[in-house]
Amino acid sequence: MAAMTTDLAARETEAIALDAEDSLRALRGEFHIPGAGAIRGLPDGDSCVYLTGNSLGCQPRAVRGLVERELEDWARLGVEGHLKGRDPWLSYHEQFRGPLSRLVGAGAHEVVAMNSLTVNLHLLMATFYRPTAARYRIVIEDSAFPSDSYAVASQAAMHGFDPGDAVVRLRPRAGEQGLRTEDVLAAIERGAGSIALVLLGAVNYLTGQWFDMAAITAGARSAGARVGWDLAHAIGNVPMRLHDWDADFAAWCSYKYLNAGPGAVAGAFVHERHCRDSSLPQLAGWWGNDPAARFRMASAFEPVPRADRWALSNPPILSLTPLKASLALFDRATLPALRAKSVRLTAYMESLVRGGCPGVSSLTPTDPAQRGCQLSLVVPGGRPTLERLTAEGIVADFREPDVIRAAPVPLYNSFHDVWRFAATLARILKD
Repeated sequence: MAAMTTDLAARETEAIALDAEDSLRALRGEFHIPGAGAIRGLPDGDSCVYLTGNSLGCQPRAVRGLVERELEDWARLGVEGHLKGRDPWLSYHEQFRGPLSRLVGAGAHEVVAMNSLTVNLHLLMATFYRPTAARYRIVIEDSAFPSDSYAVASQAAMHGFDPGDAVVRLRPRAGEQGLRTEDVLAAIERGAGSIALVLLGAVNYLTGQWFDMAAITAGARSAGARVGWDLAHAIGNVPMRLHDWDADFAAWCSYKYLNAGPGAVAGAFVHERHCRDSSLPQLAGWWGNDPAARFRMASAFEPVPRADRWALSNPPILSLTPLKASLALFDRATLPALRAKSVRLTAYMESLVRGGCPGVSSLTPTDPAQRGCQLSLVVPGGRPTLERLTAEGIVADFREPDVIRAAPVPLYNSFHDVWRFAATLARILKD
């Protein structure tokens, strides 16, 4: 970012005007925004500027009532809640297919809410990472989230391969922060005979770069590799068409942009061409069995021809319930409208920081088509700068040694939030 400076104080009226024009502004009232006092360990006061939806989303106000309803049914009905509850638990997970499929661009039969993200990656790799002596490598980005690195390394090791050889880590060119699509495709082409799986974070957690998922999926499949995507920072953030792009599988968590609460139930996508393939090996469990045969209690596994076949156990109702509230808001707003606001909101943050915060640079691409609603800012002072921001009621995320990740989430963040962040950062840096 250039070191040009501008008077941020004079732009506050601009932020207020932009909020007044925002057709989605009412959605902010559907969320609990943490109090600035509580963040500092003091009595609650005004709302903080919460720019950490890329780590843990805010709580939808409807969550408490929905969870209490399930608790009431549990107390009132006990086990009969599976069939006689107001939202029967036996089929509870079915209601999430439609909303989740709309967020990832898939058929309702291709998605399932289950487990946690890394568990889902392991379950899916048990099916789709089938290495041979010649084709055994897994391609990931060098800055992949550590859990992904651990998962692929352990998968390779369990098949008897040295992770140092089997895991191919893609690095940006010297002096660059992101991976160029042409470099990713060239690496896949070079290793075409040895790559079994390409597994990338669709939006990189550190840099905020949104990869060209369509091109990379096509390139990897042309090279004979399976393709999986970690959607932790993509779902609810950027539009996707997993079915049309022909990805083999994907997995995500639900506590970031999906606002389902800490450790919330995650999800998975499996392309329909695999759901009916009885020859595929998999780790099996009761809830992956065909519902028509489930209660026969037979020992033979009869997989349901949907993404559910990779599910293991009946879903945790109390952990799934908050997702109902959040997904209803996504359907109300629509992802295209949220994406349009996200592009404007993130560009506004970039403009303010570029113009008023000298010495700050960004790891995130400037092209809106290559990012979601996150800017990863390299800031002078590192962690002490973040601590100063927190003390002033600005909540952002930090990665060592000097990266502040700020995510203006279109569901509940405002243009004035973004202005407060930039103005406060500028004043801290000036001090």
